[in-house]
Amino acid sequence: MAPRLQLEKAAWRWAETVRPEEVSQEHIETAYRIWLEPCIRGVCRRNCKGNPNCLVGIGEHIWLGEIDENSFHNIDDPNCERRKKNSFVGLTNLGATCYVNTFLQVWFLNLELRQALYLCPSTCSDYVLGDGIQEEKDYEPQTICEHLQYLFALLQNSNRRYIDPSGFVKALGLDTGQQQDAQEFSKLFMSLLEDTLSKQKNPDVRNIVQQQFCGEYAYVTVCNQCGRESKLLSKFYELELNIQGHKQLTDCISEFLKEEKLEGDNRYFCENCQSKQNATRKIRLLSLPCTLNLQLMRFVFDRQTGHKKKLNTYIGFSEILDMEPYVEHKGGSYVYELSAVLIHRGVSAYSGHYIAHVKDPQSGEWYKFNDEDIEKMEGKKLQLGIEEDLEPSKSQTRKPKCGKGTHCSRNAYMLVYRLQTQEKPNTAVQVPAFLQELVDRDNSKFEEWCIEMAEMRKQSVDKGKAKHEEVKELYQRLPAGAVKALCKECVVERCRVLRLKNQLNEDYKTVNNLLKAAVKGNDGFWVGKSSLRSWRQLALEQLDEQDGDAEQSNGKMNGSTLNKDESKEERKEEEELNFNEDILCPHGELCISENERRLVSKEAWSKLQQYFPKAPEFPSYKECCSQCKILEREGEENEALHKMIANEQKTSLPNLFQDKNRPCLSNWPEDTDVLYIVSQFFVEEWRKFVRKPTRCSPVSSVGNSALLCPHGGLMFTFASMTKEDSKLIALIWPSEWQMIQKLFVVDHVIKIMRIEVGDVNPSETQYISEPKLCPECREGLLCQQQRDLREYTQATIYVHKVVDNKKVMKDSAPELNVSSSETEEDKEEAKPDGEKDPDFNQSNGGTKRQKISHQNYIAYQKQVIRRSMRHRKVRGEKALLVSANQTLKELKIQIMHAFSVAPFDQNLSIDGKILSDDCATLGTLGVIPESVILLKADEPIADYAAMDDVMQVCMPEEGFKGFSCCCLDSLPATPEAHGRL
Repeated sequence: MAPRLQLEKAAWRWAETVRPEEVSQEHIETAYRIWLEPCIRGVCRRNCKGNPNCLVGIGEHIWLGEIDENSFHNIDDPNCERRKKNSFVGLTNLGATCYVNTFLQVWFLNLELRQALYLCPSTCSDYVLGDGIQEEKDYEPQTICEHLQYLFALLQNSNRRYIDPSGFVKALGLDTGQQQDAQEFSKLFMSLLEDTLSKQKNPDVRNIVQQQFCGEYAYVTVCNQCGRESKLLSKFYELELNIQGHKQLTDCISEFLKEEKLEGDNRYFCENCQSKQNATRKIRLLSLPCTLNLQLMRFVFDRQTGHKKKLNTYIGFSEILDMEPYVEHKGGSYVYELSAVLIHRGVSAYSGHYIAHVKDPQSGEWYKFNDEDIEKMEGKKLQLGIEEDLEPSKSQTRKPKCGKGTHCSRNAYMLVYRLQTQEKPNTAVQVPAFLQELVDRDNSKFEEWCIEMAEMRKQSVDKGKAKHEEVKELYQRLPAGAVKALCKECVVERCRVLRLKNQLNEDYKTVNNLLKAAVKGNDGFWVGKSSLRSWRQLALEQLDEQDGDAEQSNGKMNGSTLNKDESKEERKEEEELNFNEDILCPHGELCISENERRLVSKEAWSKLQQYFPKAPEFPSYKECCSQCKILEREGEENEALHKMIANEQKTSLPNLFQDKNRPCLSNWPEDTDVLYIVSQFFVEEWRKFVRKPTRCSPVSSVGNSALLCPHGGLMFTFASMTKEDSKLIALIWPSEWQMIQKLFVVDHVIKIMRIEVGDVNPSETQYISEPKLCPECREGLLCQQQRDLREYTQATIYVHKVVDNKKVMKDSAPELNVSSSETEEDKEEAKPDGEKDPDFNQSNGGTKRQKISHQNYIAYQKQVIRRSMRHRKVRGEKALLVSANQTLKELKIQIMHAFSVAPFDQNLSIDGKILSDDCATLGTLGVIPESVILLKADEPIADYAAMDDVMQVCMPEEGFKGFSCCCLDSLPATPEAHGRL
């Protein structure tokens, strides 16, 4: 038999035109030339499965051609990790640490700060010997200064394209997965660095932070009554400028220094007047630092939401800033030039990405620092236009036009200006010998790694080329003999399949046009609507399966056989997909529902029959199934009867159906001394029938034997019926009981009576039941229940995921978990035929109480309890099957698969008790069937490639952890220092 081949239509034109019955020996020889000769010559275009003569089947066209050597390995070129010439070194983003990287690059390019840190003595003498650093030890900085020294040395002379700052970040105690407030980080770190350097003896090192970043201003208050002026001096390391309502940086500075009136309740107490007086207050700039940091307050607190928000408004600023108009003492040189712009990309205060545009103080060229990637700007100019266009803003404000030497940004949150009068450094900062030795050691490791990677690439390429040559040689040793014998039956079937495949699209259009025309007379045929909607797909799948059968038969000729069970399954699946079987009734005749079928013309049916010759055929005059008609009539009669019964019972017991005005044992009604009891299961089943009489069978028996033991005694105490067992029983008024006895078969009467005992006024009230309690069976039931709770297997528990520390109450709004037209009770699956409760007979007969053993009774009692105490799932909750001897660790693994929360991120509790012992079993932890376990997940912070710090959880700022626990005690006790914090 020929293999399965999908060749060009032109090559098979003869098969499309020749009918199957017209196939001759000449056609078979043509098929041989088309099917096998290309495989033998190795020029066919497809993989001929099952044909040992086809060289294409083993990839001949790939192996005989030229192969790119890069396809032999998956190792990137190590030179891509090498630092480019005349470029800076990047910093690895450890998750959400891009804000740290931007400040490190800005501080690194402050040459005075870098030089001062290099002069700071190192305490790591253990790593230094007479001949240099010990090779067997890795250098581990011990202080913040040493971390900065080592980082700056690597940034200056490393051969790597980027370096890892994890040691520095770890020393600060920063959470790499949580993005902190960048401005707050800058303040805290500068305070930490200032305090650390204050212990140095060298004044150039000790005072570098004050010399570079510290300025001074005064809060000046003037009394309007006496004119007395009071000053409060304060140091600053950055000016925090409000940008709301402003468009230019100069306007922000003016508002920062503007005069404020103190009037009314805000009046100032003047020491000279010894009373509260109207006054004015403003800030006067007394001195400015060499490096002026201007914090643009883009992140502000929103009183309406209670969270921070970002102000995405454009602020204009110039490359040259003259601060002389703003300082108190004129005459000095206060002209600054822009040296860095720190950018926050993103519209939210809790998400986004930080980058920095920094000017090289030596060359005057601008660079964009984006974690590992460093980009040099063209023409020694700051270019923010592209950066501003990358992130869309919620506001539709157009970007204002900027003149020469000015810029506009809606993402800049910090501007760094350098005093223009400072002399530009002529020589580069030299790395100390100790640090340079560390850098050289790291560079040697990097070079070794590059050589190792290059050697691995070379070995992979050499192996690939050797294999290539070996396969090419094998192809030359593969002679293919001619196979000329072809099966005529297979060629005939092949022609039929190809012919139908070719004309399928045309026939589909033809059938659609025929379906639009009305069917005349009795010439039509019934076809299922579902089959008509998908007949083209069914035909194509059937043709493919027939083509596949041919391939499998060919495979069998080449030595492979099919599994009998697999063949049966395939035939079964094929039978399920047969055309027009959607209108077959269970008896194999035409279904009675006309909504599922339609009439088609004789011409349309003929076209369809070409593709589905074995499809069931139903002419328009064909009668529907007589058995189905009888069953339909009986069903309609039964439905009408059920509706009548349900309406009568609902009218007779309205309060029981609506669950209104129900009696309660804990608050016994005054107007009766007797209450009757039925099982809650009976009430639920009856309500279900009354609510949907056409879908449920009528309830004919009360079935109170489920509440009694085998000896006929009651299984519940009065106290238990007021508490834990109250959900198993339903209390009935005497008037309702009379109606229940008329409507249902009552097997046992159970009632609770209230009697007055004694002559004392007021007399003692007692409650007795009829029948009386059976203590032995009651105790046995409790023991069995406790044993079931401790020794259960494959029981259901529920895990509820807590969102935002709020748990959805299970019973507060159960209606939220079902549709408006169907309660949860209605959603229960119907019982299989023949499965009936032993004491709850819904047929007309069987009024006798059945004799059951104590073991069977306990089993049935458990079933009643389970169904009555059924837990109703709510949103965010999932059901799990567990066993009592299962450990908490195994449960956490189940929860991981259900909620995609790793075990170490799971915080589990039950009834307020924390579940923490992973080795303990669920039985010992008090987890019983139907329990609800609360899951609170420690959600990881999402991290993306383009926006690596986005979508953070909204939570209070923590600062960096290491600073708060180890550095606060050592901060300067001056008001200025505390003001910065």
